[in-house]
Amino acid sequence: MRLLVAIITFVLMGATRVFAQDNELQLAMQYNTNGEPQKALEIYQKLFKQNNETYYSYYVNTLLNLKKFSEAESVTKKLIRKHPNVNEYQIVLGNVYTQQGSLDKANAIYDDMLKNLPADQMEIANLANQFYQSANTDYAIKIFLQGRKLLKSDDLFTYELINLYRFKRDKISLVDEYLNFLPKNPNFITQAESNLATIFEGEADYEALKTALLRRIQKDPQQTIYAELLTWQYMQQKEYDLALNQALALSRRQNDDGNTIYELCRTLTTNEAYDTAIRGYEYIIAKGNGNPLYIPSKIELINTKNLKVTTGKYLPADLLGLEQDYIALLTEFGRNNNTVFAMQKLANLQAFKLHKLNDAQKLLESAVAIPNIRAELLASCKLDLGDVYLLNNQPWEATLLYSQVEKDFPNTAIAQDAKFRNAKMAYYTGDFTWAKGQLDVLKAATSQLIANDALNLLLLINDNVAIDSSGAALKIYARADLQIFAEQPAKALMALDSIDKKFPGNSLSDDILMAKARILIQQKNYTDAVPLLKKIFDDHPTELWADDAVFMLGDIYENHLDDKTNAKTWYQKIITDYPGSLWINEARKRFRLLRGDKAES
Repeated sequence: MRLLVAIITFVLMGATRVFAQDNELQLAMQYNTNGEPQKALEIYQKLFKQNNETYYSYYVNTLLNLKKFSEAESVTKKLIRKHPNVNEYQIVLGNVYTQQGSLDKANAIYDDMLKNLPADQMEIANLANQFYQSANTDYAIKIFLQGRKLLKSDDLFTYELINLYRFKRDKISLVDEYLNFLPKNPNFITQAESNLATIFEGEADYEALKTALLRRIQKDPQQTIYAELLTWQYMQQKEYDLALNQALALSRRQNDDGNTIYELCRTLTTNEAYDTAIRGYEYIIAKGNGNPLYIPSKIELINTKNLKVTTGKYLPADLLGLEQDYIALLTEFGRNNNTVFAMQKLANLQAFKLHKLNDAQKLLESAVAIPNIRAELLASCKLDLGDVYLLNNQPWEATLLYSQVEKDFPNTAIAQDAKFRNAKMAYYTGDFTWAKGQLDVLKAATSQLIANDALNLLLLINDNVAIDSSGAALKIYARADLQIFAEQPAKALMALDSIDKKFPGNSLSDDILMAKARILIQQKNYTDAVPLLKKIFDDHPTELWADDAVFMLGDIYENHLDDKTNAKTWYQKIITDYPGSLWINEARKRFRLLRGDKAES
């Protein structure tokens, strides 16, 4: 019984001592947090003497923080004598010498550890990790490289070295490591591209990669992974033609179905390298209609040509060529529910670019009559047909279609779009009272874009009808607005210029500036649009279009004039000068990204 009591007493005393030590440890940590390291040191020293090695790291790190190098060296050497085979203490001693400025002493310790490295993969990895944990990346790398020599395998420790080179931002070594690794592990090419893109800082880095790749290709021309990486490198440098040429050469060598080319062309289209993408799709199509990518490539080819036209990067002859491509596609595959998308795009081309309103109308009328069309696509075609009716002086037919779509898709974005088109049609035709009733509802639309546009149009009508109840000047402006929508810039400008002559002193000056800016943007003439938008901000800072003009300036500088500094300035003006703008959230997001903030998840 006495023995049992003694044992229980001993255990309780031990537990009490541990509890007390934990409390003291927490107190020491608090001292450090409060900027009182000397008080923390006294506690750590006491704990270290009580329980020696358990509190060593706290004790020695505090000594180093207080630059008490002699004490740190002394206590560490004692532990080395006690545990000569524990690498941790030798690494700490080297760190003591490094912080003391005795680099030769530190390197002598590390070199001795390197020299006596055992031929054991696990021990090598553990030692390298200890160096990494002590923030000594260079020696962690040396340990792994020496380990490869000892174990006679250059394939060992690849993942570890890749991570260390990334951490150290050693671009040359990272490139070499990947180029050695990828031939046997081609599935890691996407990871390699991502990691290289993360640490590369400019053209010089990509040029160095290109040189290394060309050297490898010359040495081992059958290794296709280098050619794939070279294609990626050209893409990063925006050398799109060279990227496609490289990919085509590889595709011909492998005699494949062109899947890599197809995916590359999609990326090229995203980067607006339309001509290069077109060349790639034509290569796949030339393989014949037995190729599984024949039909997808034909469709994407025409879509790419369409994008080339709609983004303004085209010659007049491209319009007629694109029209013939659509007609050929519809001739080859017929007019059915699988080709309605092509009919819709052809009709839009004819209506807005070629101004063949009758042809566009007939095509869309036949499209909406095709059975079994997906509901959303049918609604989209009907809305486009309504637009063509409007342009073709058939407003009654237009409003019937808009209303039909709104009724068929209640409480949806499609319905809001239809309602807004109906309101705009009333505005274009001078029925401002009816338009205002629709716009008043739409200003609370769930779609921010429609809500913003509806509110702007409502304010435009209200402001000008209040001054001139007949809305005579506004009616001319609305007709000009319709010509802008129809992509008839000459007619629109003629109408806009006539307003001041017929109604001197009208209240539409900022509206006319915005309309002219929109025409220039439609023509991709961003440089000339800038002064008009700035004039709105300078002369009409509190008027309807001020915040829109400011946001548009930010967008133009960011996405079209490649001037990130000016883009930030204009986005910031939205934040500071127009906090109530509907553009505030988008402006804040873009400003933060341009400033270098991490994107919010």
